[in-house]
Amino acid sequence: MSGTTSPAPLSGKVALVTGASSGLGRHFARVLAAAGAHVAIAARRTDALDALARDIAAIGGRAHAVAMDVRDARSVEDGVAAAESALGPIDILVNNAGIATTRAFLDQDEAEWRSVLDTNLHGAWRVARACSTRMAAAGRGGTIVNTGSILGLRVARHVSAYAAAKAALHSLTASMAMELARHGIRVNALAPGYVATELNRDFLSGPAGRAMLKRVPLGRFGEPADLDGALMLIVTDAGRYITGSVIVVDGGHSLGFL
Repeated sequence: MSGTTSPAPLSGKVALVTGASSGLGRHFARVLAAAGAHVAIAARRTDALDALARDIAAIGGRAHAVAMDVRDARSVEDGVAAAESALGPIDILVNNAGIATTRAFLDQDEAEWRSVLDTNLHGAWRVARACSTRMAAAGRGGTIVNTGSILGLRVARHVSAYAAAKAALHSLTASMAMELARHGIRVNALAPGYVATELNRDFLSGPAGRAMLKRVPLGRFGEPADLDGALMLIVTDAGRYITGSVIVVDGGHSLGFL
């Protein structure tokens, strides 16, 4: 398989990636599959998942599509059970499902606030709890990766709900790491800066994006592949002594470069 080492570092492992229908989730699923993992890909949009599963099969990997709405506890439990039924016990969770809205604080209503928090924070908690409960019961250990953000470390205008959710997710990562360590479960977060995907590429190439780029010391926005090294570090034995960390991958953006 293209991009693997020999032996594949995740051979024999089962991973679940939420929010896998697009963006970083889709990329993470491909990276894990290329490293040898069997990957359960979860999202609400099953048509996009089926296409991703075919793409992974085409490079010699194995993927199984799972319909999951992280806002619904029953959907999460059913989705995790379906993933394990198809592929076996989950060793790796990449907790990636999320949404973002852009609105001034005074213009935001409670429904929008709740929607962002329910997906980005409560949804991550639901999936992590479902997976870690099974990992602990199986006694096999495991690895959980929460997708955070530099906006959980520093704020920007018009993203108060998103920033609050990501800051809380970083704190949840630390709390989970402390409590789950005795079960051999490591928990870390990736905190990307602005990474260009099909969801935001137009914005980043526009006037606001060009102005923002001036604050990135490395002089460019990220690409999904820029996260591969950090992801592989914390899901493989190379990161076996790393837990409770928030790993920032942002080209130096969060340093406050002017």
